[in-house]
Order: sequence, then C-alpha cells, then structure tokens
Amino acid sequence: MVKHIVMFKLKDTLSKEEKLVVMNDFKAAIEALPAQIDVIRKVFVGFNINEAEKWDICLESEFDSLDDVKLYAAHPAHVAAAGILKDAKQDRACVDYEC
Repeated sequence: MVKHIVMFKLKDTLSKEEKLVVMNDFKAAIEALPAQIDVIRKVFVGFNINEAEKWDICLESEFDSLDDVKLYAAHPAHVAAAGILKDAKQDRACVDYEC
C-alpha cells in the first residue's frame, strides 16, 4: 500500500473567511473522488487547527501502488478538484511512502 500525503499553504493575503470557503470546497471535491476514481482506497482532507504551524490543509490518501497514485493525479476529476486551490495556494509539499 502507498500513502500519499499532501500539505497546502494558502496565501496570507486571503482572509480567514476566504480561506475557509476554498478549504471547504476543496475538501468536498477531494472526498467525493473515490466515487469517480476506483484506485483510491481511502482519502481524507483535514484542516490545521494550530495557527502557529505553516500548513493549512493536509490531504491523506491510500492506494495500492505508486502507479495508482499517478493515475489518480492525472485523472480529470482530480485535476478539477486540485484546480480549486490554483489561485489560493502559496505552497505545497508531498510525500508518497509504502506501508
């Protein structure tokens, strides 16, 4: 199994209200993907509650293989969901690991 963990930092120029709208829209779109992309074994999006930390959003997902992660990443439904963050995202970090 492969865990795919992605963290996002939103732009500091966004208000808390603007960030929440983007975050909730992103969460809803990503968590709806298993119904459209059958290689997703698990997906969850959480919001950072510790304002002292850099990252605003954490996406945790599980796949059978790294090839499945790549298929997911290129899928049009995922591309559309990720696009929700396009104008709001300042930074992104990702790690894929076997477990």
